[in-house]
Amino acid sequence: KEENKKLKKKYMKQGAAMASTYLQKTLQLDVSVVDIQITVAPEDVVGTDGCLAACLLDAGCAAIVMEGTNVEAMDAAKIPRERLIAHFEDETNATSDAISAALLLAGTISVNLSSKDSLKYVDTILSLVPDKKDKVSFQLASTSTDDELYGAVSEISKKCKDGKGSIGLVDPTATSLGLSFAACMRTDREDGLFTTVVCTRSDEALGLVYSSKESIVAALECGRGVYYSRSRKGLWRKGDTSGHFQTLHRLDVDCDGDALRFIVTQRGEDTAAFCHLNTLTCWGEPRGLRHLEGTLQERLKSAPEGSYTKRLFEDPDLLRDKLVEEAQELSEATEPNDVAGELA
Repeated sequence: KEENKKLKKKYMKQGAAMASTYLQKTLQLDVSVVDIQITVAPEDVVGTDGCLAACLLDAGCAAIVMEGTNVEAMDAAKIPRERLIAHFEDETNATSDAISAALLLAGTISVNLSSKDSLKYVDTILSLVPDKKDKVSFQLASTSTDDELYGAVSEISKKCKDGKGSIGLVDPTATSLGLSFAACMRTDREDGLFTTVVCTRSDEALGLVYSSKESIVAALECGRGVYYSRSRKGLWRKGDTSGHFQTLHRLDVDCDGDALRFIVTQRGEDTAAFCHLNTLTCWGEPRGLRHLEGTLQERLKSAPEGSYTKRLFEDPDLLRDKLVEEAQELSEATEPNDVAGELA
């Protein structure tokens, strides 16, 4: 029995490594930025006794999606209910009994809305998921006509208050995705622009800009930070002039639907600067860990050849020993002042 546990642990590690390679290398997905929800066939979950689902979660997936009507397979997954999504391919299958049974195992109910007439099911489905902690996701086919799609997105977003519901598009284009983002939003500005906060992957605010429907679509098309310039009265492709372009990772709409957040990596040939003053952010010099990073980079540039600092940067073994030494001294500190001194 003990041997079987060791073998299972070994195979789980190998499975998680393979799943990680599939997500990051094959699909080119960054699990630290994208909330990956992956569909797994019921027979694969049952056949692996839930190991496949566990491996995908260990590899960085946010949730596993399974057929909402197949309660047996969802039970076989043996994963926390908040990591399981019960999907109903047809809204007519999302009955009260089916949803109630699925909610015993899954924290999110996903329903495919097949036509414009399906919108009449939205309120009913939301009412069948009464717990505030549980979520509902409505899937829309992006093959609908433009007016139908954006009208449906707008209508559903108004019903999905307080983060209870969300909307997913099936195989969207950059245009349909961008305009659907805009359909979820409102603005009280006469020019129709949306306030946009630009952040790093660690949620560090770089600056405040504005977006239009066209700039959102352009950003999704090229995978870069593209905004609307009020002074130029047109698209502002960040970095085209300065060289300080951005890699776009993610877009989010805030809880009130009146602001956007761009998650980016700031680039630059000389320095990664978002601000026109050649600093990373529009709020001056960095602090905290970002300041420490800048200090280390400056030390590396200015360290004389043969100095202890230069050797630390160039000798991995020496650097490791130094880090272990400092970590040990920190762990042994007991008084607040000593802890602060070791951290410094």
